[in-house]
Amino acid sequence: MSNRTSKEQEAKITIKKVGRLVTMTVTGQTYQPKTREQALAAAKAYGESLTPEEDAALTKAALEDPDTALITSLTKRRPGRPVADAPKQPVSIRLSPDVLDYYRSTGPGWQGRIDETLRDAAGLKKRA
Repeated sequence: MSNRTSKEQEAKITIKKVGRLVTMTVTGQTYQPKTREQALAAAKAYGESLTPEEDAALTKAALEDPDTALITSLTKRRPGRPVADAPKQPVSIRLSPDVLDYYRSTGPGWQGRIDETLRDAAGLKKRA
């Protein structure tokens, strides 16, 4: 007979598959509310404690689940505009109020139009 209490018992993992439904039951574990760091450390320790067979069974079940989203599919592309090869540099310049009013009155994209005007004045090629 074991002298362990129920909190000290080894975790037992049971995986049952019926059709497309996979059920995983972990027994012998007690849940304690944790901070994010504690939860990550506990999850890492749990993952390291799995036998190769248990790990293979969990991985197989996760890959067969149509609702599983792989991390790589979620992190392939960042949202927003793609990063430019030569991004524009933020600067601070002082402009006359009437010049600023003129460009702002032309609507959205007024800073880009100032850039185009300066490129023309400097004799530079237009950006693609």
